[in-house]
Amino acid sequence: MRLRLTALFLMLLMSAARAVPVPQQVEIPLASSVLHAQLYKPEGEGPFPVVIALHGCDGLSGHSDSVLPRYRDWAERLLKAGHAVLLPDSYGSRELGPQCRVKETHVKARRERVADIAASRAWLMKQTWVARSRVSLMGWANGASALLWAVRPQSAARDATPDFRAAIAFYPDCRISAGLGWSTRVPTLVLIGANDDVSSPPACRQMVDGAHGRSALARIVVYPGAYHDFDRANTPLHALAGSTDAAAPDRGHLGTDAQARAESQKEVAEWLRR
Repeated sequence: MRLRLTALFLMLLMSAARAVPVPQQVEIPLASSVLHAQLYKPEGEGPFPVVIALHGCDGLSGHSDSVLPRYRDWAERLLKAGHAVLLPDSYGSRELGPQCRVKETHVKARRERVADIAASRAWLMKQTWVARSRVSLMGWANGASALLWAVRPQSAARDATPDFRAAIAFYPDCRISAGLGWSTRVPTLVLIGANDDVSSPPACRQMVDGAHGRSALARIVVYPGAYHDFDRANTPLHALAGSTDAAAPDRGHLGTDAQARAESQKEVAEWLRR
């Protein structure tokens, strides 16, 4: 009996291990170095739509994780929807750790990170499993700010390959872009919490509103009561279930962040289906 239980336990462990997708590390040529990236790819030959996912100032990986939980959670969600996900490691590739509290950063959103986006796109265009007309961008915080620079009309690639299909920016810092009269050449969605005390919701609203009439489609969704990082992977979605138990979702901003996370997942799915 004990042997049968042990065998059953091992089978369950093996089944769980198979259920968790493991990313493949790839190397992408840069002008004078190599950009390391993690790739989640559906089984089969494709062609698959692809999302280039851009980490925030916390970096892509941790001490024991090749991909931090927030980005892994989104990658697995997109993978289940049939997308391949490429996560360039802008900091680790340059032997840098997290840059959130660094006063003088050496990797700029508008410079090195835009170059990383261009290199990632060029690499994908050479892969036979890629649906070349369905490559989109998705970024968080600093990565989202880089995305805003990458989709400006001035940043268009000078080749015959298809442009990005769409772009999704989670809580970017819009203040510089708003002041420079930002516009986009591809449909761009901005998602931000109304109580974001790191980025600036009013600046993002100004940026998007200012682009109307002289830009590709740009849309902003501001989630009432939500803060910065509202979509982090450890926000418990069961707190949304309509419970009247005030002890659960009403502690701090747990409930509003979880609600924003659930709604943002729907927004992302719909935007990528365009």
